[in-house]
Amino acid sequence: MNARPPEITVVAALLLRGGRFLIARRPADDPLGPVWEFPGGKVEPGESHGAALARELEEELGIRAEVGEEVERVRHAYPHLVVNLHFLRVHGFEGEVRGLDGQEFAWVAPERLGDHEFPAADARLVAGLPARARRWSEES
Repeated sequence: MNARPPEITVVAALLLRGGRFLIARRPADDPLGPVWEFPGGKVEPGESHGAALARELEEELGIRAEVGEEVERVRHAYPHLVVNLHFLRVHGFEGEVRGLDGQEFAWVAPERLGDHEFPAADARLVAGLPARARRWSEES
C-alpha cells in the first residue's frame, strides 16, 4: 500500500521594488535543494494567507509587509510532499531586508529570474512575471 505524501499550504511574496523582485535561496540540505524561491512559508491552522505571509516575512526577513492580493495559486506534487502554493503581491514594507535565518537573498530583474533555479512549482509563475512586472510598474 502506497502512503500519500503529506500536504501543506504555503504562501510566497511577490515583492517588487525598484523594478526587481526579492528572492531567497533555500538551504543546501533542504529536500528541494539550494534553489531560489519567493520568500514566505507555511500557513498555520486558522491563519489567513495574508497574515501568514506577513508573519513569515517578519520572522525570516525582519520586515513588516503590506500584503495585497493573491496573484496566482499552484498545486504541485513533489515525491515527498504536495504543496498548495499561494503567491501574494506585497505592495510595500517597513524595515531593512535581512536574512534572519542566514539565508541568502537577492533583488533580481524580472527578465533575469530565469537565470536562477526555482522549484518546479514556481516555473509557470516565473515565466509570466516579466509581463506582470511591466503592468504593475505602469499602475504605480
